[in-house]
Amino acid sequence: MATTARISLSSGIMSTYGSYSKTMTLTQGGTLTDLDSTTGFQRRKLTSTDAKDIITMASLLVETEDGAAAGTGAAKLYVKNAGYKGVIDKSVYVSISLGTVSGTIQEISKLYGGDWMMIPVTGIDATSDVVATPETNDAVVLEFALYYQED
Repeated sequence: MATTARISLSSGIMSTYGSYSKTMTLTQGGTLTDLDSTTGFQRRKLTSTDAKDIITMASLLVETEDGAAAGTGAAKLYVKNAGYKGVIDKSVYVSISLGTVSGTIQEISKLYGGDWMMIPVTGIDATSDVVATPETNDAVVLEFALYYQED
């Protein structure tokens, strides 16, 4: 069974713009073969402005027959700022980055309350993780999943 992502957009910004709906099947790099692995859908409550690993990429690496670590191919990352206890605060964000909490991180998004993203991710290796850094110490829940291809 294929893993798919669907999005429907409509807008009142432009009178000539109607709406559209798109569906994307999550496939392995350069093929029509479905992605074969996932971290699973997870939720995590954050309560400080400390950077936190939400997905540890090293745990996704598989060993080759000779015992060496093999990277992964195509990957799609989903993250949503779900607010906390039903409260969606659109005035504060959680920064989503790639890197490590103790090293260099590269911000890829700021998710305000209720915002979500789904993006292709490359470079799954033992030195880069998905890192979340809340703007404030107020509690916030992130929902997230990584769908990926094992080499």
